Amino acid sequence: MADATVVAGKAVPRGRFPHVKLSGGFAFVSGTSSRLPDNTIAGASVDELGTVSLDIKVQTRAVLENIRDILVAVGAGLDDLVSVTTYLVSMNDFGGYNEVYGEFFDESGPARTTVAVHQLPHPQLLIEIQAVAAIPQGAKE
Repeated sequence: MADATVVAGKAVPRGRFPHVKLSGGFAFVSGTSSRLPDNTIAGASVDELGTVSLDIKVQTRAVLENIRDILVAVGAGLDDLVSVTTYLVSMNDFGGYNEVYGEFFDESGPARTTVAVHQLPHPQLLIEIQAVAAIPQGAKE
C-alpha cells in the first residue's frame, strides 16, 4: 500500500493532499469534513427560499463515519485512534458535537482537542476533524 492514500468512494480532497498518510506505524488522517462524494454536505440543506439549515449532529456523525472509512482503507479503525483535533466554526455547537462524539467514544478513546476557528473551506461546514491512529500489527503499511 502506498504511504499516502486518497480513498475511493470518499469526497476528493480540495487540494493536493491525501486522505491519509502512513508513517512509523501511524495513520495521519487529513482534516475530514462531512462532505460527501457528490460534493454535497451531510447536515446542510437549502430550502426553496434559499434558507440554509446546518445540523452539527448530522455533520459530526458524517465526519466520524468518513474517518472510520478512511481508516478501514489502511487496515485500522476508530478503536485505533490515539489523537483527534476538532475544529468548530462556533463553540455554540460544542454540545451537539460532544453528544454525537460520545456515541462513538468514551473516556478510553483518543486524546482530544477542540478549538474554534474563524471558518472552514466551505461555508456550510460547521466541523472538521483531523486524527492520528496506530496501525494494528499485521495491517498493511
